[in-house]
Amino acid sequence: MTTREVAALIRKTPHAVRQMRHRGTGPSRGRRVGRGVLYPRAAVMEWLDRLEQSDPLSMRQR
Repeated sequence: MTTREVAALIRKTPHAVRQMRHRGTGPSRGRRVGRGVLYPRAAVMEWLDRLEQSDPLSMRQR
């Protein structure tokens, strides 16, 4: 996935995704290809799953 595709998925800007990658809080397995970064789709989904599991609001009983 491109940075733009990840941004659209999480409803953030591409700049925000780049900042998360730089800070180590975004999808970690992105690889630079030319001038851009590509993320394996599975890595992005794993990252989102980890975020959901660590979110206290998602742990509440429904």
